[in-house]
Amino acid sequence: MNDKRLHPVPAAGHPITEADLHGYADGQLPSGRHAEVDAYLAAHPQDLARVHAWQAQRRALHALLDPVLEEPLPLRLPLAPPARRIPWRALAAGFAIAAVSASAAWLTRGALDARHLQSVLATASPDRAAGGYAQRAAIAHAVYAPDMGRPVEVSGDNEKALVTWLTKRLGAPVRAPNLSHAGYELVGGRLLPGGAGPVALFMYGAPDGQRLTLYVTREATNGQTAFQFTQEGQVRVFYWAEGQFGYALSGAVSRDELQRISQEVYNQLQG
Repeated sequence: MNDKRLHPVPAAGHPITEADLHGYADGQLPSGRHAEVDAYLAAHPQDLARVHAWQAQRRALHALLDPVLEEPLPLRLPLAPPARRIPWRALAAGFAIAAVSASAAWLTRGALDARHLQSVLATASPDRAAGGYAQRAAIAHAVYAPDMGRPVEVSGDNEKALVTWLTKRLGAPVRAPNLSHAGYELVGGRLLPGGAGPVALFMYGAPDGQRLTLYVTREATNGQTAFQFTQEGQVRVFYWAEGQFGYALSGAVSRDELQRISQEVYNQLQG
């Protein structure tokens, strides 16, 4: 990101830069500079909101991805390659591992490339009965909900075009529930890859900045209509199947709040 200059801090005389904000969000500033950024953010609520969003995204991604980093090495994994010449297949595998490691570092920084996300979503653990798509829904929420720049592909202002597009791609009528009575407005939506085809993701926002995502997929095949609950890190998910679709409502809100809104979504989709 460009180290562009923001507004100066009147008391300190040293302009606060974009790099300062990122360093503040990551807890990497010296104490003196940290105090200057504190003063700056107190006077600039828009930038404070950005910093909070970066921190929330970082926490959510760590909660989802740290368990993978902590997995033990396989017992049969060689710890050192032989000193003789390395076959080209092993060399290619080494480059692939390096690429994955670099991608993981970029992920925890909160800047996931869309093409890499498709790979993550499509290869997240295989379906565990009806719940495989619930994990993918949680990952999608953790990646897109904190995004202040482009959380959706089509905004809620173009709801009709959004629903028409997603209906065409999923091959069956898709609806975006109206959650305004529950305190959430439609931010918009996007198309994602699922475990076995395209997936629709609708995003909703509350006045306090809290966001929920509704993941709609044709992967659910067991007809289980009862609500089921799971949690990935700080992201809670209620999911169920109805008709041709499986649904998963995700959010970093309380279980009771999420269940209340899931019931509202279910009632509207039934109607």
